[in-house]
Amino acid sequence: MASRRERASLDGLLAGRRSEPRAAGNAEDDGELEEELTLRAVAVGLVIGVLLACTNSYFGLQTGWISMMSLQASLLGFAVFKVVPQCGLFANRPLTVHENIVLQTTAVATGTLPLAAGFVGIIPALAQLDPALDSGAQPLVLSFRALLAWSCAVAFFGVFLAVPLRRQVIVREQLVFPSGTATAQVIGVLHGKPLMGAADGAAAPSGVRRRRRALASAREEVDEEDAVSGHGGSGKPIEAERVVDRQAWTALMASFALSGGYTLVSQAFPVIYAIPLFDVVVRHAAHDWLFWFTPSFSYIGQGIIMGFPTTASMNLGMLCGWAFLSPLSKLTGWAPGPVPSSVNGARGWILWPALAIMTAESILSVSLVAADAARPWLERTAEKARTGGALFVRADADAVDSDDETHSDDEDDHALRLGEDLRARRARERADDEPSMRAVLLGAVLSCLSCVVIVAFVFGEEGIHWWATCVALLLACVFAILGVRALGTTDLNPVSAIGKISQLVFAVVQPGNVVANLVAGGIAEAGAQQAGDLMQDLKTGHLWGSSPRAQFHGQLIGSLASVFVSTGVYCLYRRVYELPSTAFPVPTAAIWLNLARLVNNGQLPPRSQEAMLVFGALFVGLSALKAVGKARLAAIESDGVVGREEERARWAWTRWIPSGIAFAVGFINTPSFSLARLVGGLISLYYTTRTHTSSSSSASSSSAHLEHFGLIVVASGFVLGEGLASVVGLLAKSAGVGGPASCWGCGVGGGGYCGGCP
Repeated sequence: MASRRERASLDGLLAGRRSEPRAAGNAEDDGELEEELTLRAVAVGLVIGVLLACTNSYFGLQTGWISMMSLQASLLGFAVFKVVPQCGLFANRPLTVHENIVLQTTAVATGTLPLAAGFVGIIPALAQLDPALDSGAQPLVLSFRALLAWSCAVAFFGVFLAVPLRRQVIVREQLVFPSGTATAQVIGVLHGKPLMGAADGAAAPSGVRRRRRALASAREEVDEEDAVSGHGGSGKPIEAERVVDRQAWTALMASFALSGGYTLVSQAFPVIYAIPLFDVVVRHAAHDWLFWFTPSFSYIGQGIIMGFPTTASMNLGMLCGWAFLSPLSKLTGWAPGPVPSSVNGARGWILWPALAIMTAESILSVSLVAADAARPWLERTAEKARTGGALFVRADADAVDSDDETHSDDEDDHALRLGEDLRARRARERADDEPSMRAVLLGAVLSCLSCVVIVAFVFGEEGIHWWATCVALLLACVFAILGVRALGTTDLNPVSAIGKISQLVFAVVQPGNVVANLVAGGIAEAGAQQAGDLMQDLKTGHLWGSSPRAQFHGQLIGSLASVFVSTGVYCLYRRVYELPSTAFPVPTAAIWLNLARLVNNGQLPPRSQEAMLVFGALFVGLSALKAVGKARLAAIESDGVVGREEERARWAWTRWIPSGIAFAVGFINTPSFSLARLVGGLISLYYTTRTHTSSSSSASSSSAHLEHFGLIVVASGFVLGEGLASVVGLLAKSAGVGGPASCWGCGVGGGGYCGGCP
């Protein structure tokens, strides 16, 4: 809370500012609303979204890794408006904050459909059906038109599901949504308007939040005046502009070019993408045991984005699965086939304990989220039964009343004066501009009906009954709520877990049908994925007071465009490459298919059942312990009581318990996937530690924050560079104009591990 002296100084600055001309181009300060859903924002968002869709398709088929990349979309969008000549759509107007939010919302919707539509999971899994293993089901390779229809069936209902949840989880409960909040902060840095008071406002009552937003808005105006006049003030806008203009984009272009160039060279010399580094330790380690090293810049960039804890958990799983369980299963005869085989080899055997870990931890996490979501309702029900009062209350009534009691009259008058400021009033009007609930409900009904009709047309009654599709949609609605709440709390949308739970349910709903099992899981995953993506974007917009209606329309436009883009990219990969293959093993498809076979036929490799029980039980215990430790540490931090260091130390070690999902990913992918990402995780750890040390000894933490921002820029360039270069190579190979790949060096250690050579 600001002191009287601070408030008086602030009032004086604002009074003086009213008599001075405003900065050029700040339309909102002049009383006009900034445009949001503009043609240029949507167009650039679609272009960036196409790039993200290609990148996600490439990495999804290769490793199963898919990212929202909302932060990267904001960076690229801002860069486009910096470097494109000022003409046409870009003339005379810089990109506004709210346009950037619509831009990244459109880009994310376009870029994530490869996962939502199952192009890295259930679609290639359906193509791998085996009549001998799947009750006579033939491989189901859908045509381009059928894939377009399927994409339309699952592309929209998750978007409509998210809209009614916004007011509950974002406005009332103020869930954190860490990625959405981080994107909002980065957008502030990009535009020279650092998001002020967001962290405090996220957990504060609504009355406090309104006052803090008004104070933050006024302080922003003072800081902007300092930046225009060239005086110090806080210094943040000047520093942000310097870093963004002179350093970040140079780093982005350099990292993009380096990663893209390496990818194109590796297509000519595949051995540099699969170096048999470990053959110096174990003979034929690469050929016989799949231990090679891929010095991919994109993998390193992904490791930087993931962070050290996740990459460390992944590499612990890699060592357990590939250095211990894989040789054990091979030498004992449990997996007698070649190690790379997913049918009777070690790779297929270690997939089962990985599946047990993912399913057990996912069910536990979803159960905890469901319990946490039900607790407020149960408490209100108990209170109503005790007092006979109303079950539901208005969102703002209790918060405003309780907050007003704690403030003096002059503080209230001051907050009201700032609250009536034109800029704050316009921001509130924009934030309340929600989509029509009638249109949302109509869209939800139509999208669900079209899903039932299209799925029946594509797969037929032998694939999945129409009423079973209705059950799958109902499950998708329930799981979307749980997924959104998990995402808002932990920044993890358990879409893979949601799909697996649907598979378990459909083992009872339509038993013995692998196709129905896969399709139902894909529908549930699509709903949760899209609802979560839009909610992260809505959180970003909420922190800046953007229009939910504009973001909703951007999401619909991006989803529609991605129906054609994602389908086309997948068909292109399927035409040029064999799926699965050494270059594109499609590990997520193997997970989907193996679970479907398990719940429908119950056939397991020798001794894999015991391994599943051991690892599943172990990670249920570890995950529960980690959840308890996280809750205890959060309670200690929120209390703010001095002298609880001993209790904090007692629970601090639980932070180092490995993540079960990341641990299992280390089993699913070959060691090269995890090792290169560990390099990125170590880089992130080094810079984070150095940033923390420098910010602790500095009077201001802005430079430390921007240094970490620069690291994310470099990592984004690494990821996007390989994604775009892979598409260039794919198009060249499809057209038959690509040069021949050289197999030089691939015979070292026995060969057979280079994706580009036989």
